Amino acid sequence: MTGIDGLAARLRAGIGTQRVLTDRQELRTYECDGLAHYKVIPALVALPVTAAQVAAVVRACAATGTPFVARGSGTGLSGGALPHADGVLIVTSRLREIVEVRPEDERAVVQPGVINLDVTKAATPHGYYYAPDPSSQQICSIGGNVAENSGGAHCLKYGFTTNHVTGLEVVTPDGERVRLGGTAPDTPGYDLLGVFVGSEGTLGVATEVTVRLTRLPETVRTLLAAFGSTDQAGAATSAIIAAGVVPAAIEMMDALAIEAAEAAVHCGYPAGAGAVLIVELDGPAAEVDAQFDEVSALCTAHGAFETRVAADDAERALIWRGRKSAFAAVGRISPDYIVQDGVIPRTALPEVLRRIGEVADGHGVRVANVFHAGDGNLHPLVLFDAEVPGQAERAETVSAAILDLCIEHGGSITGEHGVGIDKAKYMPRMFTDADLDTMQLLRCAFDPDGLANPGKVFPTPRLCGEQPGRRQGTHPLQSSGVAEIF
Repeated sequence: MTGIDGLAARLRAGIGTQRVLTDRQELRTYECDGLAHYKVIPALVALPVTAAQVAAVVRACAATGTPFVARGSGTGLSGGALPHADGVLIVTSRLREIVEVRPEDERAVVQPGVINLDVTKAATPHGYYYAPDPSSQQICSIGGNVAENSGGAHCLKYGFTTNHVTGLEVVTPDGERVRLGGTAPDTPGYDLLGVFVGSEGTLGVATEVTVRLTRLPETVRTLLAAFGSTDQAGAATSAIIAAGVVPAAIEMMDALAIEAAEAAVHCGYPAGAGAVLIVELDGPAAEVDAQFDEVSALCTAHGAFETRVAADDAERALIWRGRKSAFAAVGRISPDYIVQDGVIPRTALPEVLRRIGEVADGHGVRVANVFHAGDGNLHPLVLFDAEVPGQAERAETVSAAILDLCIEHGGSITGEHGVGIDKAKYMPRMFTDADLDTMQLLRCAFDPDGLANPGKVFPTPRLCGEQPGRRQGTHPLQSSGVAEIF
């Protein structure tokens, strides 16, 4: 046997018959990640349960020249785990052991299929927690977080995944198991660990992750402030940071996002609010109390007409419930939507939010804004009905215009969702040809055969060994139908 059938037989012999899927109906389960706009049925799905089995699958792919894509829980929002039609999808969700929790070193060692929130649950009895907290933390996996360099509401103060990973075991694209970093705060030499975190599966597959644990704060206080407009809420955000206060989180939701959250989870936000801010402070009690009074006063000074303070953990959870459910909640007010992810300087929030509203109005679509205001990481939700002719196209146009606004104001086309396949075509708007060639030289150093998650991140993959620089004529990958020039 040759081709996929031969590879399937080889993998069944190596990792077990039940861990290799080829039935089309079973394969359809894995046709997309959290961004269902793009769907591709893989040729084969492998379900390894050990790092050795992951390595065996990758070696088999390398030996046969078969492309492969790694997938965790499938919650990504950029199409980063979109399968390859002629390739293998390696699902790491069954590698879910918490290998050890070491509070004395402030470290935990986990497999890539471990759910984000489960790390905190394991560390809490020791007085620690895992700080990165994506909205999907109840279902997203650590391996996926590493691939996308995920953030979350509390990344304003505590940083992204890259700030909390000190070591990795990875399977390289040729099937070798290697270690990057370790338990030490830093290691000498080139920062290969930093290169791998956020590489979106293009440099290999993580099979073990050493994460940094953070001491549980003495005090946490959460405030909800309601404003008449996003302009006022944006100005309050800038004023809080300018005052030297760095909250654990500052989150903003506009009127449309509030409407969706109320319909979905009945969070009870103040009626008539054009925007709400959720501000959370944590740390030593005396410091938090002083900063809390300052934050409350700044919100009032910038137009907050109502403020609420969580009296206990239950009220805190209720305040956060609306924000954490926001993405899914818009399904209550729109049959379809595009989740966007861009970054701007927080001082540009009022202007950019106004411009987004103007663009949306001009194209006849609605945009709900819910985002990490403290670091300017926007998550506009472009609402449309795919059954109405032309609406999907108008929504795509608005989505692209939002990214252009981010770049225009000195920001980025992604903050935490990654580039994947969804934003690859926008990379040339942010980077020069020389920039992109340099990045791809790095990718080729890890994956000279271009088998690891091909077609992601870069709009036009270059062939390893190909000279950098501006190209003339048709690219070989374009003529073969593998890549598209945007």
